[in-house]
Amino acid sequence: MGTPQEELATGERSTRNRVARSILDHGPSTVAELAGRLGLTQAAVRRHLDALVADDVVEAREQRVYGARTRGRPAKVFALTDCGRDAFDQSYDKLAVDALRWIADREGGPEAVAAFARARFAAQARAYREAIESVGPELRAEALAKALSADGYAAAARSAPLPQQGEQLCQHHCPVAHVAEQYPQLCEAETEIFAELLGTHVQRLATIAHGDGVCTTFIPKISKSDHQSHQASASTAGRNPA
Repeated sequence: MGTPQEELATGERSTRNRVARSILDHGPSTVAELAGRLGLTQAAVRRHLDALVADDVVEAREQRVYGARTRGRPAKVFALTDCGRDAFDQSYDKLAVDALRWIADREGGPEAVAAFARARFAAQARAYREAIESVGPELRAEALAKALSADGYAAAARSAPLPQQGEQLCQHHCPVAHVAEQYPQLCEAETEIFAELLGTHVQRLATIAHGDGVCTTFIPKISKSDHQSHQASASTAGRNPA
């Protein structure tokens, strides 16, 4: 049985891991947000964050604001560093980069990588399509977020800064972020698949691969007529003209 000091150290590490995991799942967070989610005091959260910063697991950033900036200093948020993400990531980044480099060198350069990325995400999206098409257009972003979360993307849908304009799909984790730093075709293909699945044009606002704390995709509000038009177009896709 461990000594009281060992038990205390183990408990501290466990709580520290919970803090880091909460940032992974929810994206860059303030001290108050972490305290509320984890049921800790803000003083306790700050103590754990200080230790995580010292270990290069998290870093303090100025909170990024989309849309009109409010008065006053932006809140400080804490985000995972590349080192912190690596602690959660089990992907074979070097192998993936080497494979994509081989494809680019042997099969036709950037366009070959783009074709591979589109095929990869199209295959992945088959598992999402049923969940998305089983709900109305107003719930599609949420359904996609749940499907992505099941694949490890820690995704969530939320209202855009101007809710009447649409929603934002936020992915707080990306298993291929390090690879996408060198091959942005992965992000571009994913965005194309999101547009296809949701039946509307979408706009990528930020990506983890480019140094942002979260991948953010803007989804404009889909009108009923747009939804019906998309359904009609999908129902005739692949048919030969009469």
